[in-house]
Amino acid sequence: MNVQSRMHAFLRSSPLRYYFHLAKARLAGSPQSDESVILSQIVGQSPKTFLEFGFHPTEYNCIGLSEFSGLLVDGDATTVRLARSLLPKRIEVRQSFIDLNNIESLATHFPQLGVLSVDVDGNDYWFLQALLPVRPAVIVAEYNASFGLNPVTVPYDPSFDRAAKHESGWYHGASITALTQLCNSHGYKLVAVSAAGGNLFFLPQTVALPGLEPVEAYRESALRNGWSGTTAREQWERIKHMPFVTVS
Repeated sequence: MNVQSRMHAFLRSSPLRYYFHLAKARLAGSPQSDESVILSQIVGQSPKTFLEFGFHPTEYNCIGLSEFSGLLVDGDATTVRLARSLLPKRIEVRQSFIDLNNIESLATHFPQLGVLSVDVDGNDYWFLQALLPVRPAVIVAEYNASFGLNPVTVPYDPSFDRAAKHESGWYHGASITALTQLCNSHGYKLVAVSAAGGNLFFLPQTVALPGLEPVEAYRESALRNGWSGTTAREQWERIKHMPFVTVS
């Protein structure tokens, strides 16, 4: 484990994390980029419910949906404990290490789902594939900008841990091309990408908004490029030897 990983592990287990998020919550939380703005523009008359897999107590994609009931799911006990102490009662928080055997039961938590958000830093493609039959009104999915436009995803692994898979932490999830092709095949189109290059937004093909192609919508990850001092091309060169599933 490198110095950065040890520091991250220490902060996650330290009581200081609780007080940091408590103070942040008092000042109002936020998504990582402009996700709240995009959602407010496209959510329309969707059911006022959301289901989000993978979150931080004061930093998650659906945080701006103040009139919605929600279910937040994460496998980290500390994250869940913090969220339960900070978030309003209209949002249920559940600790669960999701896999393809239990994710469908969570998907039916709401009779009608307004917003589905998937950001688990691992099996994102496979979980989204399993959830699409629920027919959410809006889909938010994290893409891995380090994969560029290559139509790839990591292979499914029920115990996926990106820190254990590759020391860089860049090997996880799926590319913008792979996720767009998946959603297209289920009747959804890409309509927006977050400014920081992290999340994709999909709506049904029947919605009037124009669709986007990955080649025109792709953005590198501003956060990852910033803290690593590398570009997406350099990141890909470092992980391209790893196992991938090509999506067609």
